[in-house]
Amino acid sequence: MMERLALGVYSSLMQLLSPWVVRRLQRKARQEPGYMERLQERFGVYATEPSGGYVWIHAVSLGESRAAAVLIQRIRASYPLIRFLLTHGTATGMQEGMKSLQPGDVQVWQPWDTPKAVDRFLAHFKPRLGLLVETEIWPNLIHRARAHQIPMVLVNARMSTKTFTQSRRWSWLSRPALGSLDFALAQHEQDANLLRDLGCRVEQVVGNIKFDAQLNREHLQWGKRWKSLRKQPLVLLASSREGEESLFLDAIKALHANQPPHFAPILWGIVPRHPQRFEEVAALIAAQGFACIKRSSIEDLQAFSMPESGFEGQVQVFLGDSLGEMNFYYASANVALLGGSFLPFGGQNLIEAMACQCPILLGPHTFNFKEVAQQACASGAASEFGHLTDALSQALKLLIQPAELEVMSAKGESFIRTHQGATERTFKAIEGLLNTQGQSLLDQ
Repeated sequence: MMERLALGVYSSLMQLLSPWVVRRLQRKARQEPGYMERLQERFGVYATEPSGGYVWIHAVSLGESRAAAVLIQRIRASYPLIRFLLTHGTATGMQEGMKSLQPGDVQVWQPWDTPKAVDRFLAHFKPRLGLLVETEIWPNLIHRARAHQIPMVLVNARMSTKTFTQSRRWSWLSRPALGSLDFALAQHEQDANLLRDLGCRVEQVVGNIKFDAQLNREHLQWGKRWKSLRKQPLVLLASSREGEESLFLDAIKALHANQPPHFAPILWGIVPRHPQRFEEVAALIAAQGFACIKRSSIEDLQAFSMPESGFEGQVQVFLGDSLGEMNFYYASANVALLGGSFLPFGGQNLIEAMACQCPILLGPHTFNFKEVAQQACASGAASEFGHLTDALSQALKLLIQPAELEVMSAKGESFIRTHQGATERTFKAIEGLLNTQGQSLLDQ
C-alpha cells in the first residue's frame, strides 16, 4: 500500500515536471542541437510503426554506451539474429550508441519517467528483456516493465557512496524499484554490498565491462607516432570539467613565470569532457595569452605525425576539440591528469587511459570510480594527489624520469589484463534469460 502511494506521489511530480524537461532540453540544445531532435520520443511518442522482440539496453550517456557496446558485441557473437533496442538520455550517449547499431536495431530517447510515457514506450517496442547499465534506476521504468512481465537486470552495476546516501534518503522510492529488478551484476564487492542494503538482489560480482573494451588501433598508432616524433613532451588534462581548466592554466602560467628562460618547452594539453564546452575552453586558453593548437584545425590524425607544431618559442596549449579520439590523445601524452577528479565531480573512467599505456595522475575526488582508482594506485599504475598543482609538479618530475614513466605504463597495462573478463561473466549470468526469451526474440 505504501509502495503504491509513494509511486503515485512520485508519478504526479514527474508529470508536473514535464514542461521543465522541455525547457532544460532547449537549454542544452543551444550547445548540442541533438537534444531537441525527436523530442516527442522523450514522452513515448514515436514516428515509426510499432515493432517488438528486442533486447533492450538503456545506456544513459557516453560511458554507459561504451560499456553497452562491449556487451552487445558479445551477445551478437552467440545470438547474431537478436535485434537491440537502445535508449539514451544524453546526446553524447546517443551518438556513441549509433556505432553499435546494425540493420533491424532501433535507437530512441529514454522516455521521461511517467507511467503514460513509459507504457507507450513498452507497448510500442515490446522488449523481451531489459538491461540497465550501471546506475540507471527509474522507478516507473522498472515498475511498468515488471507489470509488462519484462525481465530487468542491472548490468555493470555500480553504487557510489554519494548515490547510496541519496538512495537511502529516498528509500521509499529506491528500495521498491531496486527490489523489482530480477537481479544485478555488480562491478565490485562494495557496489554489491551497497545495492543489497537497498534491497536489490545481487546475483554476482563480475567486474567492470569497461576493462574489456577494444581500443582503436589506428588512433593508437597515430598517437604513438606523434609522441615519438614530437620535440616537446605532452602533459594532458584529460576529460576536464568546468573549473579544472582554469586551475590548470593558472598553474601553467605560474610555472612559466617562475622558471628561467632556458626552461625546457612542454606542450600542455586539454581535452574537455563535454563537446559543448570546446569553444568556452578555447576562449579560456586565449584569455591567458597561450598559443592554442586545436585538433579541429588539422584535417586528420595522420597530420599530427609531423614533428613540428608551428608554435616554437611560445607557451603552447593543445586543445582536443573532437569526439571519439581519446585513444589518440592518451597514446600521444607522456602523462595525463584525469579530469573530474580535481574538483568534486567524482572522477572519470581511468581504464581507457591505462589501456592506452598512459601514466595517470588523479585528484582527490574519485568517488564515482572509487574501487578502480584505489586499486590502480595500489598497483602503481596511477597516483593520487590532493591538488592539481601537486599533480602537475609530479608530472614534471616524471618527465625527467622516463624509466619511471615506463614502469607506470607497464603496470597500467598489467592492471588492465588482470581485471578483464567481466563481459564474459556478464554474458554467462544473463544467458539463461537470453535462452528463455530467445525463441520469442528470434521469431519477431
